[in-house]
Amino acid sequence: MRVSKRASSAVALGAAFALVASGCSSSDSDGGDAGASSDGAITIDGTQPEVGLVPSNTTETGGGAIIDWIWTGLVEYPNDGSAPRNAVAESIETTDSKVYTIKIKKDTKFHDGTVVKAKNFVDAWNWGAYSPNGAQNGSFFGDIQGFADVHTEDPDGAEGPQKAPEPKAKEMSGLKVVDDFTFEVTLAAPTAVFPTKLGYSTFMPLPDAFFTQGAEAFGKKPIGNGPIKFVSWEDDVQIKLTRFDDYSLNDKMKIKDVNIKLYQDDTAAYNDLLAGNLDFQQQVPVSAIAGDKWKTDLADRAIPSTTPSTGIIAFPIYDKRFQNPKLRRAISMSINRQEISDKIFFGSRKPADSWANPLTPGAKAGNCTACQFNVEEAKKLLAEAGGFSGELVMFYNADASHKEWMEAVAQQVKTNLGINARAEGVPTFAVFRQNINAGKMTGMYRAGWQQDYPDVENWVGPLYVTGGSSNDGKYSNPQVDALAKEAASAPSLEASHAKYAEAVALIDQDVPSIPVYFGGQQSGHSEKIKKLELSNVGELDLTSVEL
Repeated sequence: MRVSKRASSAVALGAAFALVASGCSSSDSDGGDAGASSDGAITIDGTQPEVGLVPSNTTETGGGAIIDWIWTGLVEYPNDGSAPRNAVAESIETTDSKVYTIKIKKDTKFHDGTVVKAKNFVDAWNWGAYSPNGAQNGSFFGDIQGFADVHTEDPDGAEGPQKAPEPKAKEMSGLKVVDDFTFEVTLAAPTAVFPTKLGYSTFMPLPDAFFTQGAEAFGKKPIGNGPIKFVSWEDDVQIKLTRFDDYSLNDKMKIKDVNIKLYQDDTAAYNDLLAGNLDFQQQVPVSAIAGDKWKTDLADRAIPSTTPSTGIIAFPIYDKRFQNPKLRRAISMSINRQEISDKIFFGSRKPADSWANPLTPGAKAGNCTACQFNVEEAKKLLAEAGGFSGELVMFYNADASHKEWMEAVAQQVKTNLGINARAEGVPTFAVFRQNINAGKMTGMYRAGWQQDYPDVENWVGPLYVTGGSSNDGKYSNPQVDALAKEAASAPSLEASHAKYAEAVALIDQDVPSIPVYFGGQQSGHSEKIKKLELSNVGELDLTSVEL
């Protein structure tokens, strides 16, 4: 799952498309003692990032939230869910949804003082797309002309991992710097949703320093262009950020310093919140939701919200035991999602019944037939699949409240299908994600998705298209790929969404993963915070915080 700045409404494209200017703003510091800041400091909860903080290489929430805070993209997604609007972009224009002319504002800077120029976007996108660099989000540049010349996939097969062919080129032909503050993007085909994507962190600019330092060194001391800049990172302990005084866009940081405390247990974080040692927790533990205890504990500091996210259990389809779609459907249909919602989440989550969260533009409710609870049908499908031999382990990261619901799912599968299923925790999210990305999962595992940008395409391309950035289980269906390609190049968002619906119907037959619940969020803050806003995906908007 990836959390980023996003909105819940789609962009409407006209003959000439231009977004309205907007942005954020702030002030600088040498990153001294946060507690000594006269402008105020807060401590918030977080998780250890899986990898270094490079936008096009970050696919999970621990690093993703930090990238969202220290970078600003061409567009931003307002907290109120209204349409995307310009941030660094001065204008984004097209007459055919294929060739886009992007002009950027001339007065924005990176945290090292260098000016953000058109080449910083072009160079960053070329780096992310060039497959030898190994950027996990590289597939997001697939709309751009020339992507296939810079991005080749590993031809892994029955004989095991194989080295990918050397790409034909190092730069995409569809990117051209026009002048210091203008660049042109030519897509392989007209793509109506392309401007909507540009607020996702993969499309952030990179300073020249990135290319001299290299990705590994840069990722440990990132240089962004947002209202908040990086100070320091102590693994599994804390990450410190501070205000960037030379930030020139609109929203001003009202506080100076932010300490992100990296917890290995969400109950410990909640106890710190109650004790006044933590100023914001994005999701309180499940144990605090029972009987609305969290509302009693926090009173008017309790913040309920609904987010466009879905809790999922994924299959490692690269494991031969999980390659029969009838087995996958059987397991899915043996799960009583309503019972999970009522008994584990106390009604704070809703049973999932569709492949894309219904809060997302273009998503259709009720299109997951595999989400229906039907034990008799599940038993029949399991028999047709030849059963399941041995132990079925369902893994989850143990540093958040996933133990209860994962154990409940495992017990339902065991009771309803007679499969020897159990849940097992992996100590930290970072290690858990590293195992997933390495293709080393030996059983089913907890996953989830929170939209990166507001369109149903984001629930299909990254998750279920062959080679998608978050297609961790290696699911592949050529028909889904073809329909997704048609959808991406459709002449309008309406036509695009219709094609994605066709792709989802095939996904529903294959059951490459198991949607379990739709997200609801329970956040809390300390008495120290007078005012704050959440993004529409539940992330704290640090520029809104007042003490």
